Amino acid sequence: QVQLVESGGGLVQAGGSLRLSCAASGSGRIFSTYAMGWFRQAPGKEREFVAAIRWSGSYYVDSVKGRFTISRDYAKNILYLQMNSLKPEDTAVYYCAADPLGRATMTPSEFGYWGQGTQVTVSS
Repeated sequence: QVQLVESGGGLVQAGGSLRLSCAASGSGRIFSTYAMGWFRQAPGKEREFVAAIRWSGSYYVDSVKGRFTISRDYAKNILYLQMNSLKPEDTAVYYCAADPLGRATMTPSEFGYWGQGTQVTVSS
């Protein structure tokens, strides 16, 4: 079984920064071949793709380009999301997700494993 555990959420003022982490674990898993991503869900809205990273590179939703950076530590099996210049509209629960097939996808249903989520609140 794969486990994903997010951390690093919190309350921050607009213009501030946060760094989210996602620790991946699972016996016998080769996480380096997985695509890893971040999604978010605001109250009353659908889950939205934010960013993902795979062997060929990373990609982002347009609304966070230039402000958010996704990265991963392959040795420690940790995924990061550095969020700068935060806006109130970034407020949501942020979820870490993994696609064992390593696809370049933004579709939530194609990510087979999910964390429990971490709350990010940006005040104006």
